[in-house]
Amino acid sequence: MITRRSFVAASAGLAMSALAAIPGHAQETVKVGLILPMTGPFASTGRQVEAGVRTYMAMHGDTVAGKKIELVVRDDASTADQTRRIAQELVVNEGVNVLGGFGLTPLALAVAPVINQAKIPAVVMAAATSSITEQSDYYVRSSFTLPQASVPVGTWAAENGLKRVVTLVSDYGPGIDAETWFTKEFTAKGGEIVEAVRVPLQNPDFAPYLQRVRDADPDAIFVFLPSGVGSLFMKQFADRGLAEAGIKLIATGDVTDDDLLNDMGQPALGAITGHHYSAAHDSPENKAYVEAFKSAHNGMRPNFMSVGGYDGMHLIYAALEKTGGDATGEALIEAMKGLSWTSPRGPITIDPQTRDIVQNIYMREVKEADGELYNVEFATYEAVKDPAKAEASGQ
Repeated sequence: MITRRSFVAASAGLAMSALAAIPGHAQETVKVGLILPMTGPFASTGRQVEAGVRTYMAMHGDTVAGKKIELVVRDDASTADQTRRIAQELVVNEGVNVLGGFGLTPLALAVAPVINQAKIPAVVMAAATSSITEQSDYYVRSSFTLPQASVPVGTWAAENGLKRVVTLVSDYGPGIDAETWFTKEFTAKGGEIVEAVRVPLQNPDFAPYLQRVRDADPDAIFVFLPSGVGSLFMKQFADRGLAEAGIKLIATGDVTDDDLLNDMGQPALGAITGHHYSAAHDSPENKAYVEAFKSAHNGMRPNFMSVGGYDGMHLIYAALEKTGGDATGEALIEAMKGLSWTSPRGPITIDPQTRDIVQNIYMREVKEADGELYNVEFATYEAVKDPAKAEASGQ
């Protein structure tokens, strides 16, 4: 007797068998499937990543190594089950050669079984939990990791007179990474964590947590929140009077996202963050990128998610050039390892051992210029590897 459960299991098995049977021969068109949250609370992430991808193609054309690049964009609405289903459909029905995007960690992790079966690269252009690339040999990251951004903030805080800090992070993988690695660095340099606060990822109300922070009376609060909810946090930070109480705001750059920064207004001024990209980064590559991005997207300012998409496409193009147009998964993933170039964010490299990005992390302060708010860089930590993997390998 065929039960519903056995039918579903058999159907899933057939789908995964189809993935494994996909031919790997060279094609005239190379399809890149982007899976992004285009609706819901994290829609700004999807919008920025897609805009970065399209800006790269506008600046560099849609052919490389004799192959036509075709984008296939799908909205997963920040739901991991949808991400996996869409990935299967893109591979089996659309015949994509590379997957990319992934706005949140659970969404990136959802495609591991698909890419393992299909043996094609998945370029992580946004999600930032360190462990993602350990779940499949076909993951490669063009965004950043939270340990990579958090350790320099801990270093800076300890070296600039902050002694007592409360941490406040979203309660999921990246937040726990941020809390862990900031704490490790800050306490190793003599600092004290007064309290560690975790808030829900979905629909957070920061007010009661911020009251706890104010009551603890620390020198500073260290914050990680996913891109998209920084405006609400800043409003409630101001409403609770933390700045007036002398509590300094330090954070990873997700909190002062360039896409949303102007909407945060005066409460954001003076916030100190560590991150890998600012629209105000002073380089000819970034000036050209910001101009092209704004021109193509009605004046929208690029943020750090956008540059993950932009460099993700550079990674795909450079890999195809290296393989001479061979778009098979094994060839592409091997070609991606060790690639280096100058991005709008600065010099970057794909670590050949971990397939994670090595990049500068900049300390920034939110300042006003020409009537707008910007993350203005004032210090640089050069060529930062993901410290979680560096520690695991004994480096």
